[in-house]
Amino acid sequence: MTLIAMAVTGLWGDSAVAQESIRVDVNLVNVAFSVRDASGMLVDDLTSDDFEVMEDAAPQKIAFFAKSVEVPLTLGLIVDASGSQEHFAKKHEQDLEVFLKDVLGPRDRTFLVGFGNHIRLVSDFSRSSQEMMEAWKVYDKDTRRFPELGPKEDRDLGTAFYDSIYYAVSEKLAKENGRRALLLFSDGEDNSSSHDMMTAIETAQSANVLIFAIRYTEKQHGKLTARNQYGMRVMDRISRETGGMHIDAEKIDAHTYFRQIAEELRTSYELGYYPTNAHKDATFHKVVVRPKRPGLAVRSKTGYFSR
Repeated sequence: MTLIAMAVTGLWGDSAVAQESIRVDVNLVNVAFSVRDASGMLVDDLTSDDFEVMEDAAPQKIAFFAKSVEVPLTLGLIVDASGSQEHFAKKHEQDLEVFLKDVLGPRDRTFLVGFGNHIRLVSDFSRSSQEMMEAWKVYDKDTRRFPELGPKEDRDLGTAFYDSIYYAVSEKLAKENGRRALLLFSDGEDNSSSHDMMTAIETAQSANVLIFAIRYTEKQHGKLTARNQYGMRVMDRISRETGGMHIDAEKIDAHTYFRQIAEELRTSYELGYYPTNAHKDATFHKVVVRPKRPGLAVRSKTGYFSR
């Protein structure tokens, strides 16, 4: 049984460390995470003696501990091509190119999804940046040439934001192993999904998928609308609940935030423990991994649902 949820504790950006995944197999709870110091630098010299683990405020005994550096990544790129993002179409393309050039390594695999009111697989898993960018340019001209993710559904309006997350995870990343994440290029607005926000979040959590929400918000006369603010809260909630980051693409240079994302994903620790309360009661169990050394911080999922 594999069940998950998330939390953020720390001080780097809007948190301090990237704790990636909490997986429950039978009774063993596995937690993958990364650690940063107060200056935002990754810390990679820690041992199991440097951490304590709490579940529902009860101390847990660490049964397994490992460190991994430069792990290969399995990623999904989801790009919002709906009407509200038309103004950012060129920016999306430029940022995709930056990501594929700066982050994608020879052992990494990435797929590319575009969505408006339909979720389409623009490029299946590939290691070729050139192939993906060529496919995106074709998609930009004629979306109907590409297969849909999820069942065919009638959608009256134009933005299936939550469905794009749900089907990218359930049909692509959930079947994969290793360090997995989605990079989501959008404004966080939805008006035609069959799934809601919490379903999208729980699907990502249960598959140990981090979501990095890269937000592009078109303001009205230089001001945020109520709809803009709703989208901002959605992007923040989804990234926070899955262990990723929420990034304002207007305020941070793409090279900078992609470098931060790559660091978060490639350098990690993993620990496992057998919870003292092993009862499968379908409730949420809060998990906290706490560094003993002062000045360190951890970003993590907050726990798991034992369904």
